[in-house]
Amino acid sequence: MQSPPPTTTTYTTLPISGTDVIFRSFQNLSSFLSLHRPWPEFISNAASFDKPDSLNLATTRIRANLKYFNVNYSIITTVCAAVSLIGDPITLLALSSVFTLWLVLYFFREDPMLIYGHHVPDNIVTAGLALITGVCVWIIGFVLSLSIGIAVGVFVSFVHAVFRNPNGIYFDENDAVSEGLISPRAPNLSI
Repeated sequence: MQSPPPTTTTYTTLPISGTDVIFRSFQNLSSFLSLHRPWPEFISNAASFDKPDSLNLATTRIRANLKYFNVNYSIITTVCAAVSLIGDPITLLALSSVFTLWLVLYFFREDPMLIYGHHVPDNIVTAGLALITGVCVWIIGFVLSLSIGIAVGVFVSFVHAVFRNPNGIYFDENDAVSEGLISPRAPNLSI
């Protein structure tokens, strides 16, 4: 008696148009930006800012604040970079276009890229984006002003991370329980 031939399962991907990729990428960007901590909590009150006593404490604060406020720091750095280019609107428009292309086509894209029904490998997408970025930088030459804007954003974020006391920020429910902010959940004993 012969055993039946082994069955094989094949998986196929649904063809996704370029507009679907862009739409999903913008949805992912929107959900990423929604992860920022509320700005009043970020700024807080004067009591939550103090000078660290040691280099070790400053390093601990930087790690905790970077983990907790990472989206806020990204927003601040991006805004500082954009503000540094306000004096030249063409440069700002070109940089915004290139930045948007990177976000949509690389960072927040979930699905494979299809152009006219052909799959485009990720390394080709990356090379194309790098080429577009290089050409834009070469033609417009905004490296110095952009670097200054990014440096200011990183500096502001660094100063906040050093002087913001992370006491009172909780990453999850377990941290809040260990600090005594909330009581552990009692098991449900009802039948």
